[in-house]
Amino acid sequence: MREYRHNLRTPSRELRGAMTDAEQLLWSRLRRKQLHGVQFYRQKPIGPYIVDFFAPGAGLVIELDGGQHLKPEHSEKDRQRDQCLADMDLLVLRFNNREALLETDVVVERIAEEVQRRKSPPAPLS
Repeated sequence: MREYRHNLRTPSRELRGAMTDAEQLLWSRLRRKQLHGVQFYRQKPIGPYIVDFFAPGAGLVIELDGGQHLKPEHSEKDRQRDQCLADMDLLVLRFNNREALLETDVVVERIAEEVQRRKSPPAPLS
């Protein structure tokens, strides 16, 4: 079971109410098990972090990054965060807000491919 921090409940609720345009657009394509029947959650606390989108059935985290993530200090924090989540057997896919807004279909297709790959059992050895 993934660690849930109760002290992140209120901030995650607040973030759900203040989603960016890119997050709202992507959420409209992820919600209600639209991708291969996998449930996604938004602004979900996992360990010490609140991730943008989480699909526990696929062990997948989706992060949408604004321009601040291009700064070196932010890139290092993102790397550490991704490694912490990877240590929990989660894969992090990162997209920038511009991609999510202007290339939504491409972003959703990339997510769908990964969901399918991660939720499918491995092929039997012959």
